[in-house]
Amino acid sequence: MSIQGQKVLPAIRTMKDFEHMIRSPYEYGIFLDMHISRLKEVYRMAYHNKKKMFLHADLIQGLKNDEYAAEYLCQEFKPAGLISTRSKVISKAKQKGVIAIQRLFLLDTNALEKSYSLIEIIKPDFIEVLPGIIPRMIREVNEITGIPVFAGGLIKTIDDVNCALSAGAVAVTTSDRLIWRNYEGNI
Repeated sequence: MSIQGQKVLPAIRTMKDFEHMIRSPYEYGIFLDMHISRLKEVYRMAYHNKKKMFLHADLIQGLKNDEYAAEYLCQEFKPAGLISTRSKVISKAKQKGVIAIQRLFLLDTNALEKSYSLIEIIKPDFIEVLPGIIPRMIREVNEITGIPVFAGGLIKTIDDVNCALSAGAVAVTTSDRLIWRNYEGNI
């Protein structure tokens, strides 16, 4: 699975964010906090502008985040990929041939061990580690799972991005447009 060497994945929270991303050289981005009624419009715009958008299935307002919702999203909108904390959503995304990104919150050792067990069974295409500002954990998740890691959450500076990338993240997800602009020249 490739994201064309993009080191930053713009995370879209508002239409203003999306308009900025459309004008940028970024090919891949992530829709967050989206109401179901807006999906048709934003995916039409994305396709028209040759943007490949991941969709955070857990954050769609007005839609339950289960395997049936995942099937609907894959069939109706054909996202580049789905992001979720739910293993059934990730399994359905893989079944439907879209990139499956397992979101992993670093809460405590017990939760992490349970996540490793699930990840071993589900085998997502990518893992998004949150918060993405703990280089040692980015490295550990990548080494233990062998799955490429995105770092997200609490990424506030260019140094945060560089630390995550140095620790082995293949990309950083962020809604900070200043960070997007800083990495646009690397695409």
